[in-house]
Amino acid sequence: MTEHLSESNTPKWLIPAAAITALLLVILFALGILGGDEKTEAGTTAGIGEALPSGAQTLKVGKQTADNGLSWQGVVRSRVAAKIAPKLNARILEITVHPGDKVKKGDVIARLDDRDLRAAYQAASAAQAAAQAQAAQAGADEKRMVELYEKQAATRQNYDAALAQAKAARAMANQAASGAQQSQVMLGENVLYAPFDAIVGERLQEPGDMGLPNQPIVTLHKPDDLRLEASIASHCAASVKLGMSVKVRFDTLQQSATGTIDEMAPEIDPQTRTQDIKVKLPKIEGLQHGQFGWLELGCETAQQALMIPAAAILHYGQLEAVKVIDGERLSTRHIRTGKTYGEQVEVLSGLHEGETILSNGGQLP
Repeated sequence: MTEHLSESNTPKWLIPAAAITALLLVILFALGILGGDEKTEAGTTAGIGEALPSGAQTLKVGKQTADNGLSWQGVVRSRVAAKIAPKLNARILEITVHPGDKVKKGDVIARLDDRDLRAAYQAASAAQAAAQAQAAQAGADEKRMVELYEKQAATRQNYDAALAQAKAARAMANQAASGAQQSQVMLGENVLYAPFDAIVGERLQEPGDMGLPNQPIVTLHKPDDLRLEASIASHCAASVKLGMSVKVRFDTLQQSATGTIDEMAPEIDPQTRTQDIKVKLPKIEGLQHGQFGWLELGCETAQQALMIPAAAILHYGQLEAVKVIDGERLSTRHIRTGKTYGEQVEVLSGLHEGETILSNGGQLP
């Protein structure tokens, strides 16, 4: 009875706590942090007698010149883009395209209600016909008056009046013809056409909406002439020149490429202290207008950094380490890394210049 009461009084948290403590001790012993007779400096795991493998590839750690590069986010845009909008107020009857559609030059984009324009054209055509009839009548009167005046059967006053009336009638006929032609041109504005081969970007309105001047219905852009547009800090822009080759990166495509500085804004934004840069891009499979990318520039002075191959790094979860060679023995050294430069990684702490490591430590079992 007494033994039963004693077991029931044991705290419930004691067993899990003991298990966790034992697990931590096992991990520390495995890493060599506990159990060694010799003390090691910070960041170093004591050697456990691991021998240097035969034929191991070694590397003497040294500093290298590294560009202090920065990345600036930008947007891919087409060099040639257009916003298709009507010239006059008219109801939209039909839009024949959708975002992503490919169109050819001259393809119909949208049709607008043309009843008002057609009525105006008919009125202008009628006015032209009337003016032409009056001009013809005035021309005939002018011809008769000239004949009578030459025969001295008409006065100079009547002769001058006939000439002036004929001239005015011809001017009115020409004006009416111009009005009719303008009405005909405006009547043709009820149909909107693609100005070049393109891809439809956005469809901003729908049938039934009121089309207004300078209010786009759709946007178009050329898919094969793309640029990366980014804003960079003014101190970085000072080192950028037109025609300069730069590196661009597209994370969504997992691809990098080399572009050319194609255009630079002449002024710096006074609020953000940035300058707009446009980079002409090569043809990249899958790259589209509107995608995000990164412009990579070494904007600051190059610096000396301790660099090692990425293959030399061992990974223990979120921890990083290397195999350091001391004579013919190996020890595990924990390190902290910084930027990555291709296949090289910057070491911020844990290693010193002149030490020797396994260059392929990260590939060891």
